[in-house]
Amino acid sequence: MKTGHFITIPTSRSGRFNSDDLKQQMIDVDFKNAASEQLRVARRVVIKLGTSIVTGADGQICSEQVQPIVRSIAALKSAGRQVVLVSSGAVGLGAGRLNLPRARLNDLVVRQACAAVGQNLLMNAYERLFSALDVKIAQVLLTEKDFADRRSYQNLRGTMEKLLKLGVLPIANENDTVSTAELEYQSDSTKRIFGDNDRLAALLMSKLEAGALILLTDVDGLLVRKKKNGLSTRALDKRLEAIPLVEKITADLRAKAAGPSAGGRGGMLSKVDAAQIAMRAGGVAVIANGAMPGTLDRIFAGRQVGTTFVSSSRMHGKRRWIAYAANVRGRVIVNAGARDAILGRKGSLLAAGVVRVEGDFDSLDVVSIAGPEGREFARGIANCASEEAAVQIDGSGRSTNRPEGSHHRGVLVTRDNIVILGDVHGFTGCRPSGE
Repeated sequence: MKTGHFITIPTSRSGRFNSDDLKQQMIDVDFKNAASEQLRVARRVVIKLGTSIVTGADGQICSEQVQPIVRSIAALKSAGRQVVLVSSGAVGLGAGRLNLPRARLNDLVVRQACAAVGQNLLMNAYERLFSALDVKIAQVLLTEKDFADRRSYQNLRGTMEKLLKLGVLPIANENDTVSTAELEYQSDSTKRIFGDNDRLAALLMSKLEAGALILLTDVDGLLVRKKKNGLSTRALDKRLEAIPLVEKITADLRAKAAGPSAGGRGGMLSKVDAAQIAMRAGGVAVIANGAMPGTLDRIFAGRQVGTTFVSSSRMHGKRRWIAYAANVRGRVIVNAGARDAILGRKGSLLAAGVVRVEGDFDSLDVVSIAGPEGREFARGIANCASEEAAVQIDGSGRSTNRPEGSHHRGVLVTRDNIVILGDVHGFTGCRPSGE
């Protein structure tokens, strides 16, 4: 029997009926119902375990937290669902085995060495736990190239699809021993990196067209301070509570999520970014406390757990790849007219609107598109290499003669291959708009 949702009839201070607030509550109920239903019926799901769930303070596998999750995943598979597990924890386990203090992990090479030791420990632990429940597992180590190159991106899906068809549980992680993308902080917004396993999990969810992304951490969701009853909205309680439902990720929401985690590299903000990728893929994302027994069981029963992210809009596969998974190889600076054409009239990027080309890129590489002031507002797939693009323009942005025999005459990036990023004036990172 389905549980009902009760709506509080909103009134103003004068006691008058507030129709706008009631309408918003009804919309919220519709979104909650839709999210619960999507979680109940999702046949393919990606589950990510954070470092704080996988490892204990002693640098060992935290069996008390991991074993219940393993049992829940086995139950999901027995019920006919396909599951992909993304697990952090290799660096922490390696450091524990090598008896290294946390301060030593500030060195990149040390972290890579710990990852090499820890990956073996992590997979051995999962093999022991899952084999006891007759679940076959496979290790999938990924690098940034597997997502940045579109052919590799397609090959990755083929491999994962075959594993799932064979009834295997893929356990994915970044290959930290050879890749530094997850282990290093990087501020250059024109580079596409994982940064953390939250993003990796979201990219897998997007590519595999899974119905749900579950991010398990050691807190109850995206937390905010409670408002004190009967007082102004500025009066906040000292206690924290999880936001139950997010329909749109705003700058204010991201500000609430800012701050790194204690043991991992991501923190809540990276989880919010991962949830946004899931929303753009047309799925549901949940951030919940994996330390609480039965969390996965309650989530997939459609109950309210943690913070649920759901959106009514969906970005198609190629556009998600341009926005989230592709390496940005170079940049084109356009004039105000070209920017307005792309943003307002949704036109292609013509050579006549380009002021200059920065960096080297080849045909079919993803490039950053920035306005006259240098602020990035879009990304797209280039129709030609940077050398050819430079030939087509001069310092004033006027088009020159294009080499004979070239394709896409005068069009550097076609409209279908452009993804507009967030608000032009407030954009601070790779956050596609809700176009």
